[in-house]
Order: sequence, then C-alpha cells, then structure tokens
Amino acid sequence: MASTRKVPLRKCVGCGEMKPKKELIRVVRCEDGNFVLDATGKKNGRGAYICNSGDCLGKAVKSKGLERSFKQAIPPEVYERLEKEMNEIEAR
Repeated sequence: MASTRKVPLRKCVGCGEMKPKKELIRVVRCEDGNFVLDATGKKNGRGAYICNSGDCLGKAVKSKGLERSFKQAIPPEVYERLEKEMNEIEAR
C-alpha cells in the first residue's frame, strides 16, 4: 500500500488562491528589515507567498496584502525591486 505525500498549500496574498507551495514565490522580511524574493523557500525570516505573475503582485499592492502579512507599511521602492526581481525569475 503506497502512501501519498501531502502537498503543502499556501495562500497567495494577491489573488487569495490556495496553491502548492512550489508554484508560489516567497517574499521574505529579513531580520535587518529588508524584503527579498526567496525562490528556494528556505531563507530565514517572516514570509508571505505570491503567485509568479505580475498580476498577483499588482493585486497585492492594491489590496495591501503584503502589508497585512508583515504587519507594517512597505515603501514603494520595495515593490519596485520585487517587481524587477519577479521579472528576472519569470525570464528564466
């Protein structure tokens, strides 16, 4: 009798859909307060998940989903950097 492995699900802060963890990108707030994209999902720090699309990032900015997840205001330059990093990941 083969057992099936449980697939970890996470909720996108942009669209609100539950998806497998491997399909999402993790946004991490490091201990020093910087925000980075974590494609591996293993960096230390508080994390929130977002779909790998510019649409979901736009929805997260509009609905302030990331700000709710991190319980703090996020400067606009952080969103710009995240968008640039996400475009680089999409290009791969």
